[in-house]
This record gives sequence, C-alpha cells and structure tokens, in this order.
Amino acid sequence: MRLLLATNNPGKVKEIKPHVNKALAREIISLADLGLFFEAAETGNTFEANAVQKAAETADFLKGHGFDDFIVVADDSGFCVEAMGDEPGVDSANFMGRETPYEVRNEYIINEVNKCDNRRAKFMCVIACVFPSGEVVIATGEVHGEVAQTLRGENGFGYDPIFFVPSLGKTMAELTMDEKSAISHRGQALKKLLDMLKERVK
Repeated sequence: MRLLLATNNPGKVKEIKPHVNKALAREIISLADLGLFFEAAETGNTFEANAVQKAAETADFLKGHGFDDFIVVADDSGFCVEAMGDEPGVDSANFMGRETPYEVRNEYIINEVNKCDNRRAKFMCVIACVFPSGEVVIATGEVHGEVAQTLRGENGFGYDPIFFVPSLGKTMAELTMDEKSAISHRGQALKKLLDMLKERVK
C-alpha cells in the first residue's frame, strides 16, 4: 500500500513529507504527484469531521481513477482565538473569504484582539488516515500561545506570523522547520499518527 497526502497546499506537503520518509522509510505523495486535482468538501462542524471527510472523499476520488491501493492521509487544522469565540476555528481557510490575503486576515485578528486583554490562542490539528478497507485512524494535536502584537517572521504560512509562542519568544513564522515541527499542532498529530502506522505499513 502507498501513502497519499490529500491536500493541494504545498506548505503542508513540504512540512509533512520529511517526517513520513524518516518514520516509515517510505515516501508520501500528493495528488499533484499523480497529475490529479481534487478538493474535497469541508462541511463538518469539527476538525475531526472535516479531516475524515477529506480523507474519505479523496480515497473515493482515487478509486474512481484506478488508484485503489492508497492509504489516504488528510488533516484539518485551524487557528482558534479565545477573544473571538475560538474563531476562525474550523473556518480558518475561508475566514474573511478564501481570496483574502492572510496578511489582511492577520491584521484584522490583531485589531480585534487589541480591543480586549485576552490574547490567548491555539492551533488545533486533526489528522485522519483512511485505509483501502475503509478503516479510519485519527490523531490530534494542539499548541497554545498568544496573538502577537504585530506580524513577525517569514517562515511558515497562514496565521503563523501572528501566533506567538511565549516559551520560545518567537512567532510560529520565526521558527525553523525543525523548531516548528517539534512543537506544532500538526507535528504533534503527525507523530501520533506515524507511531500508529509503523507496524501497519511494513
């Protein structure tokens, strides 16, 4: 069985691939590697529901194109700001409209948080893995921090420039790839998932 990461986000592919290669001694490919494009619906009200939906729908799409031996991995993650009622949350990718630049979204969030004393925020991630048999395995991760006063850092993507990690004194976008993977929500969830897969994909 081969592994496929169900995303069209090159940032996620870059972040996840090295860990799969190292832990499982095999490569995880993307839809783009197969010359395919598919965007699963995200109609769930939770990160878990969306991750499972993306993995399952992508698996069905692959079977329709003759690829029925893939273990499909999909994640749903989001930025939750306590002062905004945990928004953007599950709507993080579409917050303020999918075409709105993240710099604009980030500035908006900073302005909203500056209206109160509560800067607490967290990143959440759920990774779902769907086997050809239809079996589903799920892993979760989260990291807590604060909304930064200003955008900082050139690494990462999305909301990383405004997520400040107090213990490191940096935003997520100021961390190296290795530093981010060690503490990030996606890194935590991925480690749990890979531990579960080690004995099953030999």
